[in-house]
Amino acid sequence: MTVHPADFYTGIVPTVYAALRGTHFGTDRYRAFIEQEGVPALELGTGDAGPFFDLAEEGVDITGVDASIDMVRRGRERLASRGLDQQILHQRMEDLDLGRRFAAIYLAGPTFNLLADDETARQALKAIARHLLPTGAALVLLWVPSPTPAEEFGVVQTADADAVEARYVVESEDFDTSTRTRTTSVRYELGGDSQDVIEHRDWIIHWYDEADFRRLAAGAGLTVSFEPIDASQVEATLRLAG
Repeated sequence: MTVHPADFYTGIVPTVYAALRGTHFGTDRYRAFIEQEGVPALELGTGDAGPFFDLAEEGVDITGVDASIDMVRRGRERLASRGLDQQILHQRMEDLDLGRRFAAIYLAGPTFNLLADDETARQALKAIARHLLPTGAALVLLWVPSPTPAEEFGVVQTADADAVEARYVVESEDFDTSTRTRTTSVRYELGGDSQDVIEHRDWIIHWYDEADFRRLAAGAGLTVSFEPIDASQVEATLRLAG
């Protein structure tokens, strides 16, 4: 089944992903960022777990956005179950149009790498610029992936998911350094015996070196400073130019 990269986390994928997910990205870095830059805050790629929900429980003035309608539904259900009234909105990052600006905008973890090509990334950066207050900042984590080890192909990962079995399998991969794109063909399964539901997806990771990202940011009217995290990750802080 071919789906738009923005719709990757739809269907059974969120359920299988949630069952197999070990931990989510920590909240401390994003809390500190918001404390430094101010509110209102915006998290892009909210999903159904992660910093947004911790910060919402703490009473932070924060809005969430996700491209997946299924993740939006799951996230809203989680907020409602906790009696929280923050919003999670359904929009693609590159089409963002919220009608307001924010002091702090961030993506938890390397979510920006899910934008499948440079043009989509460019449009997303322009959208971020349109939504920043004049003195605000955006925080983007960039990740340069490695090829999936050959020994992991065909290995079935399993976990319990609401009394059924969730399964995840890497089937094949194209690692293209010329386009800075890793396309991993994966299979998601939910259920057991004759009740199995199976979905095939292409998981696309598109990466940037600092020069590539700086060029895209400049084209969106943003300046950028980099802080290395480790050998494969760098944190980019974006501000409006001029």
